[in-house]
Amino acid sequence: MANNADILRFIDSIARDKEIDKESLIVAIEQAMSQALAKKYGVDDVEISLDRETGEFVCNYDVSMEEQGRIFAMSVKQAITGRIREAERDVVFAEYEKKVGEIVSGTIQRFEGDTVIVNLGRNTEGILPRAEKVRSEAYNIGERVRALVFEVKKVGPRVKVILSRTHRDLVRALFELEVPEIADGTISIRRIEREPGYRTKLAVDSADDKVDCVGACVGVRGNRIKSIIDELNGERIDIIRWNNDPTTLIANALKPANVGDITLDPAAKKALVIVGEDQQSLAIGRKGQNVRLASKLTGWDIDIMTRAELERSVAEESAAETGEAAATDAPAGDGAAAGGDAPAVGSDAPSSDATSSDAPSSDATS
Repeated sequence: MANNADILRFIDSIARDKEIDKESLIVAIEQAMSQALAKKYGVDDVEISLDRETGEFVCNYDVSMEEQGRIFAMSVKQAITGRIREAERDVVFAEYEKKVGEIVSGTIQRFEGDTVIVNLGRNTEGILPRAEKVRSEAYNIGERVRALVFEVKKVGPRVKVILSRTHRDLVRALFELEVPEIADGTISIRRIEREPGYRTKLAVDSADDKVDCVGACVGVRGNRIKSIIDELNGERIDIIRWNNDPTTLIANALKPANVGDITLDPAAKKALVIVGEDQQSLAIGRKGQNVRLASKLTGWDIDIMTRAELERSVAEESAAETGEAAATDAPAGDGAAAGGDAPAVGSDAPSSDATSSDAPSSDATS
């Protein structure tokens, strides 16, 4: 068996290599040896401690560690190995739990079905599931990829680091990296809405009136926003200025379209936005992306119409209301002429006959 000084050096070396706490490792060794001796001798009160200064093992039973044999050594080794793996897992978990919401980078290592496995270094693997991949992106083995740490959890002896390329906080984290004013709190990101791979709308606000929040995010000649767009493989990003006034916020959110009158229905949380015919398609966006993201960003259900469409809609509603009113009155009027007075006409039949009997008189006149 190694001498006492060697034991302390071995423990130091393992703790450094595995980046685990030295004291935790010593406690694990003490527990492993105690359990092995307890099992060998059939007792449950064995206590072994390691002197932190001399490296000597002290036991409450009169036993010699050197005489325990190969089986004892193997049992202790297995127990210590298991504890070291648990300690490694706890270290990785603690490290990546702090990184939730942050961006990490790694190399695509392999595919497991539709899941991408990313090597994050130090024998740590990140998992990019199908639901967190951008459909328009291609992933190839050996390529570098940056992703958001979405979730970290312990699964048996391993730590699962779930990554995301679709989460809106990926855009937030990229802006925090590229825009110092966001990182230091001068500019705040009030809200983000995203359709991954296609378009993102970002509402920003500034705590300092002298700082142009939109201009700072775009950067000189667009250098800041270009870096983020490149990282997102060409995804379009609209940066808008936050405003507490819903009308102004909706107008900003629908940019780059220029809008006209905005009518709000606070009870239904609906907004009617009038735009020029040349701005309608821009306001709605490709497949409705612009107005859809603007609605999510502002929290208002936005309806886009041109002035002509509004007038036509009003005319149709007015005609429909008139038609309904006429249909409601029609039964009463028709009943007076036909159905309602039918019995009275029947009772006056003789009078009708009298009129008929006057016909010869009339013919005679003619």
